[in-house]
Amino acid sequence: MGKRRVDWSALPTELLRSVVEANPDRNDVVRFRSVCASWRSAIPPPCKILFPFLLPLPSTGFYRRAYVFHRTFYRLKLPDDVNPNPSTCSSKSWLVKVGESEIGLKYLLNPLSNLHVGFPFQKGINILDYQVVKVSKEYKLKCLRDMSIVGVNKLVLFPDPEWNSSVKDTMIYALYHEGKLGYVKYGDSNWTLVDDLCHYDDIIVYKGKPYVVDNWGIVSWIDSSMKLIEFSPPLPDFGNQKHLVESRGELYVVDRFFDTERRFDHHLREYRVCPKTFTFDVYKLDQECGRWVRVENLGDQVFILGNDCSFSVSATEFFGCKGNCIYFTYEDDNGVFDQKTGKIVNFQDQCPLFSLPPSLLCSKSSSKWRIMCMVQWED
Repeated sequence: MGKRRVDWSALPTELLRSVVEANPDRNDVVRFRSVCASWRSAIPPPCKILFPFLLPLPSTGFYRRAYVFHRTFYRLKLPDDVNPNPSTCSSKSWLVKVGESEIGLKYLLNPLSNLHVGFPFQKGINILDYQVVKVSKEYKLKCLRDMSIVGVNKLVLFPDPEWNSSVKDTMIYALYHEGKLGYVKYGDSNWTLVDDLCHYDDIIVYKGKPYVVDNWGIVSWIDSSMKLIEFSPPLPDFGNQKHLVESRGELYVVDRFFDTERRFDHHLREYRVCPKTFTFDVYKLDQECGRWVRVENLGDQVFILGNDCSFSVSATEFFGCKGNCIYFTYEDDNGVFDQKTGKIVNFQDQCPLFSLPPSLLCSKSSSKWRIMCMVQWED
């Protein structure tokens, strides 16, 4: 029996859209639309997430011209011609962060330090030439000229604005002013508090719903009527900061314990009290029994806790990455916590996955060069 030829360009529009909605990464959509003219016409380009709009500042009522600033984490596999050792690490990747400036230019950042990473191409590179997979995304609320809005600690957008027909359909949830939970939509005259009685440590979108955790370790999700539905009991121990992390479809709470120390702030030219992390506890909810189970070993998983985003990756996919560890940064407090030994080391000494090979990095050191290095996206 002869092979049947399929005209892929004649696939129904509904089927094509179902495929894209199941994997809505911006890069994959760009590749998908480049297959043929019919696929390109069937799938609209992803919406831009950078959208300036008038927004009231939390708890003040004053308006400022603000925008939602986003950065995306990618697993980037280098081609053999720039891979430092293709015979031994051809299956490994590097973790990179792609940011976008106020005028739409894209650039590479170190995933934890947020320092700009340069490329040896004055006109930039096309990231579509590389094997890239989206790992996570973070949002931040900023004024124009790239100034952060003081008091807004954590931001999530729901639903994903890349697939909304209008930003007017997107809800912005924020933790602000020492743990208050509120939301605002495009055109709202003020922020609305979901709950002002509890102190919330973290917020995440998990399985299509916004989830929050308070300082007692109680996890709740927010329904369509903006009510909090309790999802878990409190944690058995009480650390200083709770982090929500999704790993392989499961939701974890990472409890961070820290002391404080006095550090000199060179910008303020004064000493200030800063947190200093000394250990972590990791928990996963046993939903059948309704109790927390302490996780002693993460296996090959690595938890990455950032100021604006927390997520997990598999150590086996990244060059030089060690599993069963927590990489963390909180202002000037950062390091790598090894769950096996219980020790914390400087992440600059143990994070080759955050350092692209010298053959790819820009050798010029001027800040102007590093800031202007762009990652170009074609559509």
